[in-house]
This record gives sequence, C-alpha cells and structure tokens, in this order.
Amino acid sequence: MTMQSMPSGKCPAIVSDAMRIGGREVKTDETLDVVNPFTGAVVGKVPSARPEHVREAFARARAFRSRLTRYERQKILFRTAEILSSRRDWLARLITSESGLCLKDTLYEVSRACDVYNFSGQLAVRDDGAIFSCDISPNGVPRKIYTTRTPLLGVISAITPFNHPLNMVSHKIAPAIATNNRVVLKPTELTPLTALALADILYEAGLPPQMLSVVTGNPGTMGDSMMTDPDADLVTFTGSVRVGKHIARTAGYKRLILELGGNDPLIVMEDADLDRAAELAVTGATKNSGQRCTAVKRILAVESVADEFAEKVAQRAANLTCGDPMDPSTDVGTVINENAAALFERRVADAVAKGAVVLHGAMRQGAVFPPTVVDHVPYDCELVHEETFGPVIPIIHCPDDISEVIRISNSTAYGLSSGVCTNRLDYITRFIDELDVGNVNIGEVPGFRSELSPFGGIKDSGLGYKEGVSEAMAAYTNKKTYSLALT
Repeated sequence: MTMQSMPSGKCPAIVSDAMRIGGREVKTDETLDVVNPFTGAVVGKVPSARPEHVREAFARARAFRSRLTRYERQKILFRTAEILSSRRDWLARLITSESGLCLKDTLYEVSRACDVYNFSGQLAVRDDGAIFSCDISPNGVPRKIYTTRTPLLGVISAITPFNHPLNMVSHKIAPAIATNNRVVLKPTELTPLTALALADILYEAGLPPQMLSVVTGNPGTMGDSMMTDPDADLVTFTGSVRVGKHIARTAGYKRLILELGGNDPLIVMEDADLDRAAELAVTGATKNSGQRCTAVKRILAVESVADEFAEKVAQRAANLTCGDPMDPSTDVGTVINENAAALFERRVADAVAKGAVVLHGAMRQGAVFPPTVVDHVPYDCELVHEETFGPVIPIIHCPDDISEVIRISNSTAYGLSSGVCTNRLDYITRFIDELDVGNVNIGEVPGFRSELSPFGGIKDSGLGYKEGVSEAMAAYTNKKTYSLALT
C-alpha cells in the first residue's frame, strides 16, 4: 500500500447554506459546521433546525396536493438525471469534500443516482392496477373489481445517513416524486450540503418546491420531531440499528421503513476461484471506505483454502492507494471522522489480542484508516460480531463443513446480505435456503444490486418494505379498490 502524504490541500470556499422549506430559504442564528474529514477544515455551515421548523415543513407539504400527471413526473425525473450527469464532477467533489470519500467512489455514486431517477421516471408512467372478475364462484355477480394506487394522504418523513449523501437521499425522494408524494427530508448533520444541492437541482428540473423540503440539524435541537409530526404518514430511515429501534419506539401509528445495519459475510468454499474471491473480498470491504451496510464485513473461508486465500487478499490490498480523497488516483479516502477510525483501530487490536494476525495494514492518520487485512479472526470477537463500518478485511477460518459455515454466518444479530464463492449447485441451494439474510449473491459481493430491484434485510438489518425503486413506490402508496357493474 502506498500511503500518501497528508497536506492541507485545497479546500472549497465555505458554503453557508439555508434550509429549503416549502419553497422558502430559511436560516437560523444557530448553525452547524460541516467538516472535511481529511483536512479538518470547515467546508460549510448549515442551519440548526428546531422543532418549529420541522412543523412548518410538514404543514406546508400537507397543505399542497400535487396534480402532476404521470408524464409530468417522468419529465421531472428524467430531467433531474440529465442535470446530475452534466454536473457529475462538481457533485462528486462536493460529496468528497464533506464525506472524505475518494473521487473514484463519489463519481460512481453520482452515476448510481442517475439510475435512480431514470428508473423512477420509467416506472412513473406504468399503471400497475389490476382487474378481478367477480363471476368466478357460485356467489359471483357480473361485476369487475379494479385496483389503483394513490399517494399517501400525509407526508413522507425521510432521514438519511452520511455514507451515500446523494444516492441514499435519491432512493427516498425519486420514488416519492414518481408516486406524487410530498417529502420532508432530514439529511445527516455530517453530510447535508449534497442534499441541499440536490433539492435545488430538483426544483430546477421542475419539481414544485412544496413537494420537497430539506431541514438540517441534529436531535440536540430538533428532538424527535421528524418521527412524531402529526402530518407524517410514513417514516423512512436508513442508518444505525440503535436509531432505527428508537424510531420504532417513538413514531407511533405510522408506516415505517427501516433500513439498518449489516454484517455481511463473503463465504469462500473449497472449490472457489481464489483469485476472483480475493478480488471480491478487497473490493467489497474497501469501496466507499468500507462504509456501506452491504460492505464485506466478514470473510468466512473454509480451512482447506484459507491460508492461500488470505495471502492473495493481502497482496491485493497492498496495491491500494490510501490518502487524499481529492486525488483522482486514491482508492480509499477517509472514514467519516477520526472517532470512527479510532474505533476500528481498537477493534483490530482487540482481535489481535484474541489471536488474530494482521497480514497487511498501516498506522491510522486522523480519519484515514488504511485497508487492514486481519487473519484468523475469532468469529465472535467484536471486530466481526458487531458492524465495523470501515475498510477492515477480516478473515475467519471455518471448518470444511457447510453446516458450520452457515451456523457461523447466521451467528450475528444482522441479516442484510451475503456473497458466496462456490460453483457447487448443492452448496448454492443450501446457502440460498439457509442463510438468514435478505439477499444472497452467488459469485459476487454482498452489495451487488440494481437501483431498481428489491433490496433489504431481516433481523436487526431492517423492518418494513425493502429499498429499490419498485418496492419504494409500492410502499409510498395506498392501494384503492373499486368495482363496476358489467354492461
């Protein structure tokens, strides 16, 4: 691994931004600093919302009822994708400046967000209503029952995390626009600038501003207002298990979509292509600085191939460049802040104290935590039993027994996704059937998905509808049935 020097670097001018509330720009006396994790410099200041700002946002949204046609919604969504694509470089740098993610990852994130708006636009014009004949039993009559989907009566409350400041926000907003819903968005206080920039792009694309408000702040000033507002019909949250369970306890009689943590395994069986498996392990554990709920968090390698596999993993990790996220050649930027990096450092040290061996790594520098390959990790130590949200590559040696591999894989509280490296159909069948997760990817990383397909977890990894544009659109609507007599 090459560890780049850590110069002060060029920082963008400090952005002093306002909230977007129903078409109004709102500032507050109290503000929050947005800090570049690599340089430590303040790159932005945003308002610190209070409950009355949240109340205003929901009230303004509830008072507006969108009459956009399917075609008009499609035009807005497609135009948003076009603008995002045309400003890809600028947006990627904005994301990098507030998140510390390297440009390779943030450029990819912008392209993913374009997919979200394009897919949502494609589905906006699709009528998925159904027709049921009623003369199908001795009790039948000559009528037909029809179904249609309608927007929620109230407002969608969307709360998003730091690790995908554009794409995660887009997964909340785009399906809402496609279904004619209104949204109040609260991005994390760590990376709010991208969400505010996205709101302006959506307005530019033709979205009525009453359909999207963005409030900024933290629970210290806002309290629980995003989850308890009387005009919120649905709360959609992506983030930690701790906060997700707090929302479940607090929100009351509302629909909930909770996309929470993951502790995703990459399973390597004795027949696996070890070069391919090592590539998946390193890529899956280090992309986005390992800060994805679907990142490779544990590697379960059977004993007969584990040593050879671990050597290949260490060799690939050594080729990664870690450091300045604004340098186009950097493979791994920072994690979100120095506290997070220090936590990962402590967890690795704890695993080593319990018998693990570090095959590759370097000293932490601030929020830069270099990719670290740790071999012979006990399957129940904190490093792999809890979700480690950073570029650690832990290898667990397992018996050459698929039943034991499945048991170890299922031994944590999480159940989001998994990747499996094997070509044996009998193994594949058992993994799909017996892994307690929402997603099983054969020959791929746990994070493999499309922005359209259903995605989500079970156990402590999620509650409610899955993500993916098609699932979100269903969750954001009420299904209404009506019947007519046949003539």
